Amino acid sequence: MKTVILAAGYATRLGELTKNFPKPLLQIGQSTILGRMLDDIDRIPDITEHIIVTNHKFAPIFQKWAAEQHYTKPLRIIDDGTETNETRLGAVRDLLLAIKDPGLIAEESSLNREETGGSFFVTAADNLLDFSFQGFVDFAKEKGTSCIMCHHQPSIEKLQRTGVIEKDANGKVLSMEEKPEHPKSHWAVPPFYIYMKQDLPLILDCLNHGCGSDAPGNLAHYLAGVTTLHAYEMPGTRFDIGSLDTYEEAKRLFR
Repeated sequence: MKTVILAAGYATRLGELTKNFPKPLLQIGQSTILGRMLDDIDRIPDITEHIIVTNHKFAPIFQKWAAEQHYTKPLRIIDDGTETNETRLGAVRDLLLAIKDPGLIAEESSLNREETGGSFFVTAADNLLDFSFQGFVDFAKEKGTSCIMCHHQPSIEKLQRTGVIEKDANGKVLSMEEKPEHPKSHWAVPPFYIYMKQDLPLILDCLNHGCGSDAPGNLAHYLAGVTTLHAYEMPGTRFDIGSLDTYEEAKRLFR
C-alpha cells in the first residue's frame, strides 16, 4: 500500500505566509504539519512508499525537504506542472497523476504478491491529528473494500461545506453527498481515503463518468455510486489549518 499525499494547493487564505512557501511544511513545534503526519504513517507496516504530489512552484522546496528526511519508506515527489491557484489541476487529477506515474506502473508485477499491494492510502497534507492511521488501514484490510473515514459533526452549517454519508451498522456506505443543502446524516467525511486495487479501473476512468476533479471527496462521492465503500469512524480529533488564526492556534496546541 502506497501513501499518496495531496499537497498541490496554494493556501491562498494564509496570505503572505504561504505566498512562496507550501502550507504542509509550515513549522509546528520541532516538526512540520506534514512531518507530524508522516511520522505516524511511516510506522505502518503495510505502507511501502510515500508519494507527495505538489505543484511546480513548490516542488523544489519539497525536494529539498525530502532530501533531509530519514523515513524508513522511500519518499517520492511528483510535480503536477502548475504554477498558480487558477491553473491548479484539482485533487482528483493530482491523485490520478500519482497512480499513473511510470515508476508505479513499472511495479505492477508486485501487486499480486501483497495482500494490500496496488492499494493507495490517500490524504490531504495539511491536517494535524491526535490518533494513528494504523486502525484505518486495519479496518480496510478487514473489510476488503475501498474505505473512507467519517466523524460525527453536529453542526448543519459545517455539514453543508463537506461530504456527508449515510452508513449501516457494519459501516457500509449507503449514500454520499458533497456539500448537501439538507444533510441526510451527521457523518462528515474528512480527507482520508483507502482505495483498494480492485477499484483502480474505476478510479482511472472516473473523469469520463462525471466525477468532479477539484476536491478529494469528489472521487469518494463517485465511487460510492459504483462500488462498495466502508466508513471508518475517526477515533480522535483532526485539526485543519485553513487560516492564519488556525495556524497560530495549532502552534499553541501542538507545541
